[in-house]
Amino acid sequence: MRVLYLDLDTLRPDHLGCYGYHRNTSPNIDRIASEGMRFDNFYTSDAPCLPSRAAMMSGRFGIHNGVINHGGTCADRPADGTMRSFRDSLATGGSFINILRDSKLHTCYIGGFGERHSAYWYYAGFHEIHDTAKGGMESAEDVTPTVLDWIDKNADCDNWYLHVNYWDPHTPYRAPEDFGNPFKDDPLPDWMTEETSAKHWQKAGPHSAQDIAMYDNSTSPAFPRHPGEAKGLDGFRTMIDGYDCGIRYMDGHIGQLLDALDKKGVLDDLVIMVSSDHGENMGELGIYGEHGTADNITCRIPMIIRWPGRVKAGTADEGLHYNTDICPTYADMLDRPKKDYWDGSSFAPALLEQKDCGHEQLIISQCCHVCQRSVRWDDYLYIRTYHDGFHLFDEEQVYNLKDDPFEQFNLAESKPELCREGAWRLMNWHDNMMSTMPSGRVTDPMRIVLDEGGPFHARGALKKYVERLKASGREDKIELLKARHPREFK
Repeated sequence: MRVLYLDLDTLRPDHLGCYGYHRNTSPNIDRIASEGMRFDNFYTSDAPCLPSRAAMMSGRFGIHNGVINHGGTCADRPADGTMRSFRDSLATGGSFINILRDSKLHTCYIGGFGERHSAYWYYAGFHEIHDTAKGGMESAEDVTPTVLDWIDKNADCDNWYLHVNYWDPHTPYRAPEDFGNPFKDDPLPDWMTEETSAKHWQKAGPHSAQDIAMYDNSTSPAFPRHPGEAKGLDGFRTMIDGYDCGIRYMDGHIGQLLDALDKKGVLDDLVIMVSSDHGENMGELGIYGEHGTADNITCRIPMIIRWPGRVKAGTADEGLHYNTDICPTYADMLDRPKKDYWDGSSFAPALLEQKDCGHEQLIISQCCHVCQRSVRWDDYLYIRTYHDGFHLFDEEQVYNLKDDPFEQFNLAESKPELCREGAWRLMNWHDNMMSTMPSGRVTDPMRIVLDEGGPFHARGALKKYVERLKASGREDKIELLKARHPREFK
């Protein structure tokens, strides 16, 4: 058995042709999808980068695995404490990679994730690691030669798992200038209008239209596709074209891998997974070029699985699934025992028999840029904000994703019954999570994040950001922010 996992950072599914996108961003990914199953409602339980991969690898929500922030206490895995054996729980079969090792697959990682977040636990279970040494600033041309060399030397061996991490859709959008812009004449998404853009221009918050560099509009000449601000439809086009060029450039490198695997004679029976850690807001909630909320755009991710002989080609599943479901699914598919502490559930019935086995609801979380927990059920998304990351979000937001997929119309005031249902669902989930906390832990890690000063990317930034708001004509937002965040000014 041979498995290739394409771990494509910051890739939102609705910017792929196989998910219905109107631009030709992904011919090679689309080809993989046509030969396997596409999951239309697949989500990370915890966003963004570090919490998402912790959830995927461990099969546990961030509230249980403890990794929910990009800095501070909750950016590290908590110790197993008195329950720790000679080897910790992640190294004794509790991770996705160890399922593969126990199935006698040689495991190899190529990319830069562990170095980027000092998350060296992420490499637990890999026999072989090639760190591409740029900490997530790699472009595809920095990764592909190492992958092609590995394929040349190892692809025709039996029983391997190759995990390839590409970064090109992540900011700063880095497709080389000589790649050009194949989308310069393509229409923009029609939900973004001049009126919407003008409204966004007045919004406050990191990665808002005037502050794409987080808290200002600075730019780097090294990354001309990644502007400092998005003013009007021309500014929006620069952003979205830069993002889409990153996807298309990366897709071309994926094509090189597929060609190399075909030449080695192993493509026909190769299992291929295509997924991501999170998406990327492109104006949704007034945020540009960031993955900083617990919303549908940040937390919905692609999941494509091509498994010749086991998964029917050209199929799609609409059930609600988490990335925490990957561990129990592969345990089922490879006939390995399941861990009773996994939070996910297997979607193997969907893969093998096209049976609906999705969750009745999903809880998605974000504690790196804001502190939010949200509930996705039926057509609705309920967002509860505990720390707004200086975006001045309402405490409660509700969106009808069927009618409003780009999250423009908050229904919280007009549909209070949806707020009540969302809050009830969230409370019940939280009570269940707290009653099943790992031994010796009694605190919700989001409480720790809030007590330490809030999400990492907002800590200590407000005083300086106030000066930016004054300089950019948004003084009306300052008193509102001071009222919400008084301890930032102590």
